Amino acid sequence: MDVFSAEIAQSVALTIELAAVTTVILLVIGVPLAWWLARSKTLLSEAVTTMIALPLVLPPTALGFCLLVLLGPSGPGGVLATLWGERTLAFTFAGIVIGSVLSALPLVVQPIRNAFVGIGDRHLETTGRVSSLYAFITIRGPLARLEVVKAAVVGFSHTIGTFGVVMMIGGNIPGRTKVLSAYVVDYVQASRWREASVVAGGMVMFAFAAISTLALIDRHCARRGTEPS
Repeated sequence: MDVFSAEIAQSVALTIELAAVTTVILLVIGVPLAWWLARSKTLLSEAVTTMIALPLVLPPTALGFCLLVLLGPSGPGGVLATLWGERTLAFTFAGIVIGSVLSALPLVVQPIRNAFVGIGDRHLETTGRVSSLYAFITIRGPLARLEVVKAAVVGFSHTIGTFGVVMMIGGNIPGRTKVLSAYVVDYVQASRWREASVVAGGMVMFAFAAISTLALIDRHCARRGTEPS
């Protein structure tokens, strides 16, 4: 199989689709969650913060195994899958989306939470008493927009390079769950160094572009005389 085969093109499309869907879900879940965590001082919020941070210290394969059990036929995922006639959420696109979201969630939530904490209440002093929802939509949300954009870039980029969690949940089924990073491993194991170099090189170039984007956002913040938020 040539490095530019239809199977590789299909994997690239699948990886981009996975990253795009994951990023949208991360923002829909992560921004309100970060807002709540920034304002809440309860033990529940601290417990949630700890749970969100677990993927940062858990090996991806361990996280993937836990999710495999939960999404399998005997877990909650299997019960949910029966609603549309399936036996499991494992080895499906929906399953690897769930794994990717949980894996990247701390990388998205924590920076946005820190931005909301940094903003504090100082911008509300001249607006009088306003509701929490109004403050989120009209004041703190716009002030944190650049941090949200940065978090989206990080979440998307992290998902592009994901492997361990997706491998455990998805099983690397070509055209269905096999993402681009899996081909690097396959090519190395087959001693196909040229193909592995091309795929890995492309991912390095993407990572460089993502980091450069984050640097440009930070430079934009500095030029406007504001903190990255």
